[in-house]
Amino acid sequence: MRRLTIDFMGNKKWLFAFSGVLIVISVAALLIRGLAFGIEFQGGSVMTFTGTQGVTVEQMRDGLREAGIADAGTAVVQQTDDGDFIVRTSEQDADDAAAQFGAVVGALGLPDQEANVTTIGPGWGANVTNAALIALAVSLIAILGYVSIRFEYKMSVTAIAALVHDVLIVLGLYALVGHEVTPNTVAALLTILGYSLYDTVVVFHRIRENSHNLVKHTFQQMANDSINQVLARSINTTVTSLIPVVCLLAFGGSTLKDFAFALVVGLTLGAYSSVGVASPLYALWKEREPRFQALKRKHEARARA
Repeated sequence: MRRLTIDFMGNKKWLFAFSGVLIVISVAALLIRGLAFGIEFQGGSVMTFTGTQGVTVEQMRDGLREAGIADAGTAVVQQTDDGDFIVRTSEQDADDAAAQFGAVVGALGLPDQEANVTTIGPGWGANVTNAALIALAVSLIAILGYVSIRFEYKMSVTAIAALVHDVLIVLGLYALVGHEVTPNTVAALLTILGYSLYDTVVVFHRIRENSHNLVKHTFQQMANDSINQVLARSINTTVTSLIPVVCLLAFGGSTLKDFAFALVVGLTLGAYSSVGVASPLYALWKEREPRFQALKRKHEARARA
């Protein structure tokens, strides 16, 4: 049975155009709508109300307004599967947040309950933000160094380009749909970097193996064959990784769904960018070397003859 061969290199302009459109949309979303950072980054309070069966989201917002909460209209109000409510506000004083909790309970006529409030100050949020940025930066630098030593710098640069492509589009989608960026999102982004790099390294390893005795094909033709040789493996790895994450997205709680949402998008993008971004960029760059330029001219002359 003849294996299906996809001409990635022949369609690289379309692949680059598709990625370019996604990046433009993502950058526009980030600039216009911006990211909605969770209280872990900005500071604020999380209130958990129980005994709220029958209370709607709008009624909860009305209760927040009656309690005198300044950002009642913009506070994040989430209803759990049990009918309880989780409310995130910008209040950073623990005593004031507890007083507001009691006022909301009284305004909505909820059963008496202890103030279930978690308050995070701005200093802690700044530390989390700095730690997240440092983690992302160190990850990219480590990836750049490892791939450069293990393979070559051209592979590391194009691999980083694919990773930036994936992260930028995930963040752009977060801005479009209004999902909060939380520490779970950062963990998901770091996980995405690992999966995306794995797919890219698998393709790069096969390209390097096939390039040692390259005679019958140009570098781009050989790279295209290499992608198709490992394509089934990449698809199988991605699908098996996506199955539990999709289940988590469908059946997990609100916190887990944010994590799973980033992973579903990121894993899909990572599988695509390894064959649609990193490999074509690397092949184009590599074919500029004198050896492969001469090989390309030789094949073009043979084709004309």
